Amino acid sequence: MRSASIISRRSRPALSAACCLVAVVLAAGCSGGGTTSSKPGKNSGSGTAKTSASHQVQVTITPASGARNVRPSAGITVTAQRGKITSVSVKAAGETVTGKMNAAGTSWHSNWTLAVDTHYTVAATAHGADGTSVTKTSSFRTLTPASTFQTQIFEGQHDTYGVGMPIMLTFSQPIVNKAAVERALQIQTSKPVVGAWYWDGNQTVDFRPRDYWPAGTTISFTGHLNGVQGAPGVYGAHTLTQSFKIGSSLIVVASTTTHHMELYRNGKPYRRWPISTGRPGDNTPNGTYLTIDKGNPVLMKGPGYAINVPWSVRFTWTGDYLHDAYWSVGEQGFTNVSHGCVNMPPAAAEAYYKMEVPGDPVTITGSPRKGTYDNGWTEWFLPWSQFVNGSALHKAVEAGPSGSTFVDPASVPASNVTSPLGRPNSDNWQATG
Repeated sequence: MRSASIISRRSRPALSAACCLVAVVLAAGCSGGGTTSSKPGKNSGSGTAKTSASHQVQVTITPASGARNVRPSAGITVTAQRGKITSVSVKAAGETVTGKMNAAGTSWHSNWTLAVDTHYTVAATAHGADGTSVTKTSSFRTLTPASTFQTQIFEGQHDTYGVGMPIMLTFSQPIVNKAAVERALQIQTSKPVVGAWYWDGNQTVDFRPRDYWPAGTTISFTGHLNGVQGAPGVYGAHTLTQSFKIGSSLIVVASTTTHHMELYRNGKPYRRWPISTGRPGDNTPNGTYLTIDKGNPVLMKGPGYAINVPWSVRFTWTGDYLHDAYWSVGEQGFTNVSHGCVNMPPAAAEAYYKMEVPGDPVTITGSPRKGTYDNGWTEWFLPWSQFVNGSALHKAVEAGPSGSTFVDPASVPASNVTSPLGRPNSDNWQATG
């Protein structure tokens, strides 16, 4: 049985959160303009040493105090001459600013783009070798953009997702500067993960791990998009955050030729159930899909039928489900009689329904019909080499408890996981029957 309804792949509820705080960062940095204070030190001789201004530590802050319409991508830089930076404090109404110091302690730079239309105050202190201490400040304002874009993240409807679940972002306007947007995306995972971003057009980018997520992984996503120029004159005006968890591993492999479905749970064979898939002309398409949603029951309509079907789990937009088919139990395990769905015995359908969460992998094999990319969440149709090439930076991502970094894909150690528990086979969506 197949539902006649079709839902767009990108019909995703949005969950975005704008961050705004005051940050104080201790680091080495640069500074410019504003007030200055110095504290003379003492030399080895008698009396008070008079420190020459030419030998005193100097602090420069960029942007300089009083600057207006500052480009957010420039960030904040603090530098010191004849000394080392000991503290940098950045205050902004509604924005947290962090940065990094160089090894010498003479230069500090903010990590991410600055927020648009925001007033910043920077205070930086440095100490010289002669014992002097200098503090400078700078107060400036970033530009107000003519146009802004918003970003939606799919994750957030549920707390827990399956091991195949991608992070899916959708933008309100076409993105031209994809590399700049991609650099602003940070992932923190409780377990080490290698993955990549993949641009599906100009308004959608997805993150997928190279192999299935490790079960039980906690994921925190931050899109530092405030101030990122996504297209000429179009800037992000928000910081997007979301956290979610990967649940147990629950993987289906359904064969259209053996008429049986293998269910693997937590890395081990769990159940083998008889099934019936699409009859000739209505063949269930090959591919590794992800479960999308479910209902008990779901009203399914087609030529000559309209029925409420119990224990139904969807895996394509065109209406393919794994579901209870009490009317075809006699054919299950022997022949294909469905309109395209995977017909299951009632008790098996109920058991699977109660374990499933969105993002659980479902692989259909042996069909004479190939799957269609984007008919469902089909990120796993693409082999890793093709997926990572879809990154605007052409980089892989290494994520872990400390955050994520972009790396050369050639530098990533080879994967040792195998199909079907660790990942699907390459080109699994092609017709094989």
